[in-house]
Amino acid sequence: MISINYRDPRPIYEQIKDGLRKLIVTGAMAPDEKLPSVRALAAQLAINPNTIQRAYESLEAEGYLYSVPGKGSFAAPHTGVDQGRKEELLGRFDAVAAELLFLGVGG
Repeated sequence: MISINYRDPRPIYEQIKDGLRKLIVTGAMAPDEKLPSVRALAAQLAINPNTIQRAYESLEAEGYLYSVPGKGSFAAPHTGVDQGRKEELLGRFDAVAAELLFLGVGG
């Protein structure tokens, strides 16, 4: 499901967040599918539950999941809330493409 790379310079919660986001965006996790509980995922990955909670809260703020009190967290249906993420990725893509062109890599 999600793997952690301890050599990755990104914080662990960001790696978890990116892994869950990828599962949701690619359809590996269906809309309204229940995510593992914070404690269960923390035990599975052998990390602090606060790290998982931070990733879940961040994904909820971005619109990728939603919480139901007493029930857990669920993958949010795709409703176009990821427009900001698309713009961020396109900005990064433009910057990388411009640098590649500067370095003489062309197509």
